[in-house]
Amino acid sequence: MSGFVRRRPFSSFFLLLLVLLLMWLAGWIWRERVALWAFPDIISAYTAKEYCSCRYVMNNDAGYCRGYVKQWLPFSGFVDDEVARRVTVSGMGRSNSAQWIGERKGCRLQP
Repeated sequence: MSGFVRRRPFSSFFLLLLVLLLMWLAGWIWRERVALWAFPDIISAYTAKEYCSCRYVMNNDAGYCRGYVKQWLPFSGFVDDEVARRVTVSGMGRSNSAQWIGERKGCRLQP
């Protein structure tokens, strides 16, 4: 290995830098594992809650609210039950619903 280092100092430096970067990335992923695990749930919950608020609290039309909640990560399922005023969104393997509670309470995520 020391012959490799002497013959290719820049390659050795970048290889060492790459190994250190991967170790740092693995450590960061381990420290943030709880937040990273929750991320897929956040996408569908945020979309359901914001759409419900846009549609039933602010009384905007459905087309506007769909554009309002559009994200760069697409969701796979979207159900707007106008009668029950309940919105269910699925994305990244998780599903969440938000329902309009009333004039003064707005929308709430459902368990």
